[in-house]
Amino acid sequence: TFSSSDSFAMIRGSHVDVTILGAMEVAANGDLANWIIPGKMVKGMGGAMDLVSSDSRVLVVMEHLAKGGKHKLKQSCGLPLTGARVVDRCITELGVFDFVTKGPEAPPTLVEIAPDTTLDAVREATGFEFKVAEPLRTMLAN
Repeated sequence: TFSSSDSFAMIRGSHVDVTILGAMEVAANGDLANWIIPGKMVKGMGGAMDLVSSDSRVLVVMEHLAKGGKHKLKQSCGLPLTGARVVDRCITELGVFDFVTKGPEAPPTLVEIAPDTTLDAVREATGFEFKVAEPLRTMLAN
């Protein structure tokens, strides 16, 4: 084990290669909102902002839709940002998206799709336009 100060030194010193975290919203340009729950008291964002602003590859793992079928993958985030253009990949139960975080903004690319879903279902559940990889791989089932 190591202390909180040691962990922040590793993060801020760029010694973390990959960051895996959840999100409440991810925007088409790779913006991330993951630290506040609307209407709830929060103590702060913790280390998430440090993690996503480090040089690590940022992977978001989350449910594709919020309660009530609302989009979590959106054209732009409506919640306060944890980081701008920081998400490299987002994995949901419906598919895997890769994001362009450097250079000119470009639509995300769907690179894998769940075996039990259709491209139309992914489009309907996603709040932004996206490209589809050729070939589009099928996610591995458990």
